[in-house]
Amino acid sequence: MVALVSTVAYLGLEARPVEVQCQLAAGLPRFAIVGLPDKAVGESRERVQAALSAMGLSLPPKRITINLSPADLPKEGSHYDLPIALALLAAMGVTDAEQLSDYCAVGELALDGRVVPSPGVLLAAIHASSTDKGLICPAAQGAEARWASDISVLAAPDLISLLNHLKGTNQLAQPEPGEVEPAAPGPDLRQVKGQETARRALEIAAAGGHNLLMTGPPGAGKSLLASCLPGILPPLSPAEALEVSMVASVAGTLESGRLSRTRPFRAPHHSASMAALTGGGIRVRPGEVSMAHLGVLFLDELPEFQRAVLDSLRQPLETGKVDVARANAHVTYPARVQLIAAMNPCRCGHLGDASLACSRAPRCAVDYQGKVSGPLLDRIDLHVEVDPVRAIDLALPAPAEGSAEVAARVAAARTIQAARGVRSNAELEGDALETHATPDEAGRALLMQAAEAMRLSARGYTRVLRTSRTIADLDGSETVRRMHVAEALSYRRRAPVS
Repeated sequence: MVALVSTVAYLGLEARPVEVQCQLAAGLPRFAIVGLPDKAVGESRERVQAALSAMGLSLPPKRITINLSPADLPKEGSHYDLPIALALLAAMGVTDAEQLSDYCAVGELALDGRVVPSPGVLLAAIHASSTDKGLICPAAQGAEARWASDISVLAAPDLISLLNHLKGTNQLAQPEPGEVEPAAPGPDLRQVKGQETARRALEIAAAGGHNLLMTGPPGAGKSLLASCLPGILPPLSPAEALEVSMVASVAGTLESGRLSRTRPFRAPHHSASMAALTGGGIRVRPGEVSMAHLGVLFLDELPEFQRAVLDSLRQPLETGKVDVARANAHVTYPARVQLIAAMNPCRCGHLGDASLACSRAPRCAVDYQGKVSGPLLDRIDLHVEVDPVRAIDLALPAPAEGSAEVAARVAAARTIQAARGVRSNAELEGDALETHATPDEAGRALLMQAAEAMRLSARGYTRVLRTSRTIADLDGSETVRRMHVAEALSYRRRAPVS
């Protein structure tokens, strides 16, 4: 007899169907798992055997063969434990194999028979919904699975409870969808004193989803400004929240099925490796750029990152996705992020202060800023100088406008952009860019003159148009005017003094 149980294999944010086939045959006793299993899947036989032993069951003295079909698809992860155990129990006649055909199963088994959490349950639930099946998953992840759609979810705390439910002796309650987390309180723009230019650039970046680089001495408030950004960004839409949660589910960071409407804010340390930033590893997990999908990726001390690591962001920033290619897998993760970066003007950080700057100034600025490649800098729409804060500035009253007032203007601008069919102006391209962002005659003349004088690349020219459109949206103007273009050009990169 061959018993079949459905499960999934994860490739990026895609859940591919996998059929777990169990055969009990006469012969010398053995327990084999075939079908390109990795080490975690190969170790499932030990966990399954221990879980069955905890229930008072022993393996039959036969040749037990578990085949994971299709056999040419790599199988990774501990979530195959539960479907393997169910297929084995069905082949042994302990449970009804026909009843299991209505479900897709995922979950890791503890040695005492408990069903413990494993990454990717939300993706498995979405896949089960698309195939009109229910889902069997760990009890701790039932709330996560319920976000997929109105499917039958068996959230089992252990194997015995699951078997009793399938036999009809003790019913498992349907879990409720996880709660929506309230926005976590963060710094308010009222805490930022002075820095009017940087505050304006931050508002433009939030309104249009533009990348921003802040350059200034230590203690000028660059990190504080960046941490204020989530408080002025619009909340995630329900569809976006589900998309972000899918990435978190694959990474195993979606706790108790709670979804958040707050945009992600990731700030990796400058010692992060390329795999940590863009994704990778043995099992190809999403990196920081994917964990920040539809949110903010903040890179502090930008030149301190390894140059190769920074340059690995060039493709994701342009395409909104990251392709991780390995010998045994090719995985694509979403990576539509807003890059916010901060850096000192030079290694000592005091380039503009003759009394504090090092003896190599201004040459040290050229060397230090040269650690960041030109192509990466060309992908940053807004470059702003953050001036040092004086003690007298800190004694001034708090600004009249805080995050709430700025967020209202940002939300109004994003509403205008949504009417154009894009999430933000940073996504405008092709005919849509030409239709909505072409300046008036005076603005076009200024842009042409500046493109020649500043030697703008084609990418730089396009990004000036997008930024100009955002400034016009904040101004409530249907037409991109000369003053909007002029302000956008003022934020373009300037080479350090040599």
